[in-house]
Amino acid sequence: MTERARNKSYEAFGDYIRSQRKLAQLTLRQAAELARISNPYLSQIEHGLALPSITVLNGLADALHVSTDTLLLRAAGAPTGDETRSSATTEDAIRHDARLDDAQKQALLAVLAAFVGPSSRPNPAPVVKATPSASRTARRRQPQTASQRRKRAP
Repeated sequence: MTERARNKSYEAFGDYIRSQRKLAQLTLRQAAELARISNPYLSQIEHGLALPSITVLNGLADALHVSTDTLLLRAAGAPTGDETRSSATTEDAIRHDARLDDAQKQALLAVLAAFVGPSSRPNPAPVVKATPSASRTARRRQPQTASQRRKRAP
């Protein structure tokens, strides 16, 4: 691995650690304390200047509520598989959630695609229709047109 590639790998790992720390709503100081490392060392890791030992990775995993395996793979620069599985799993969860009606599912799938791109699956599963009892939502009554009012008049 060239020096440039190593630096990019370290930076990518540091970016991942920083994003996980922020998702956990921890300050740098809090995360360092939970991982049992110094603030400057965690800062160096987040800035891609240092790659932690396995012991430190284990502490970071505990502090950030991330699996040690994921951190090890990310530190090594290996693909974790989360990137491809995550989108498909999220789409499946949306499609099969009985609490959502079809319009809500379509809206959520569109938002997901806007953020992460369209599904890489060749034939995505169809949207599963929710059962009437599971999708009871308050619906607004639409105003009637004149022809609808005439049909209902005695």
